[in-house]
Amino acid sequence: MDISGTKLSYPESAGDHFDRAKEVQAFDDSKAGVKGLIDAGVVKVPTIFIRPQDELSEDLKSPPVEMQVPVIDLGSIGEHHSRERVVNEIRRASEEWGFFQVVNHGIPLTVLEEMIDGIRMFHEGDPEVKRALYSHDRTKKVRFESNHRSKHVNWRDTLTISMPVSDHLDPDEIPRTCRASTIEYIKHVTYLRHTLFELLSEALGLALDHLAALECARSGTFVCHYYPACPEPELTLGTGKHSDPVFVTVLLQDQLGGLQVMHKNRWVNVKPIPGGLVVNIGDLLQIISNDKFKSVDHRVLANRVGPRISVANFFTGVFDPPKVYGPIKELISEENPPIYRDFTVSDYIGIFFSRPLGKPGLDYLKK
Repeated sequence: MDISGTKLSYPESAGDHFDRAKEVQAFDDSKAGVKGLIDAGVVKVPTIFIRPQDELSEDLKSPPVEMQVPVIDLGSIGEHHSRERVVNEIRRASEEWGFFQVVNHGIPLTVLEEMIDGIRMFHEGDPEVKRALYSHDRTKKVRFESNHRSKHVNWRDTLTISMPVSDHLDPDEIPRTCRASTIEYIKHVTYLRHTLFELLSEALGLALDHLAALECARSGTFVCHYYPACPEPELTLGTGKHSDPVFVTVLLQDQLGGLQVMHKNRWVNVKPIPGGLVVNIGDLLQIISNDKFKSVDHRVLANRVGPRISVANFFTGVFDPPKVYGPIKELISEENPPIYRDFTVSDYIGIFFSRPLGKPGLDYLKK
């Protein structure tokens, strides 16, 4: 299959002449993403997407276990005893899983469905619109790209919309096909973040506004993934194993499934719930909680059925001007000394993006 004049290899033709760098560049130069490969009629997964044989073998030996990520109902947190129950559930989930799903969170189902539909329309829309936005420059507030940081390229395309603290995002910068739905969703999830960070503060035994006062909920980035149906899903991944270099992630996913979380050294499927949102603890919250809350590895499988669509909202804290974070002093003592050094978000993000996807970043900050 020709992509910008360069032929991508398939498993049976790679042989000793496979030049990964050249083929990744050819794929990147097309600016068409994985959707472009599907539109061009690929029937086999190009070699640059294929996972190492040891990974493939490990998955065959360790199929996912049948467990359910904790589901937490936020519908009655205004009542004292109900709020106490919710806080305890969030504490347990954050300590034991690093993941949970929330329902009755206040965002209308229509807003969630329209956000998913808007992202679908963008990714399935005019290829020239996507090419015009194509960039790996993380300073751009709106960009389209197809991820290729990992050793083996992920089977997905991404629209990223950044909401910096000190700058303004002009709505006209958001692609027209998903502009209205995105603006409405951002409005609702921005309100939800206040509730979540209050509950997380309480779950840590801190004042309601403690994490908000540290500005952990600032600088939201919306990463809108599109995972096309894959002709050979057993050979690749939608997103490779990783943890998130943020404080908290709120994820909207469609009902197709594919997200998995590592729990007790086994993969667990995060089953979609209509109207539910997935919340996971990021590396930065693990650091400032001094390992009380856990940031865990997760990934997304490729699937013969598709597309799968998800929207991850990353709360990254303050980038500029640089703000120093570290283990919260109320959570450390002689018996529980700080495990990590102080850091700035920009430094940690730099560490994260300079290493291979899947390699732990937390170790870099351990004392």
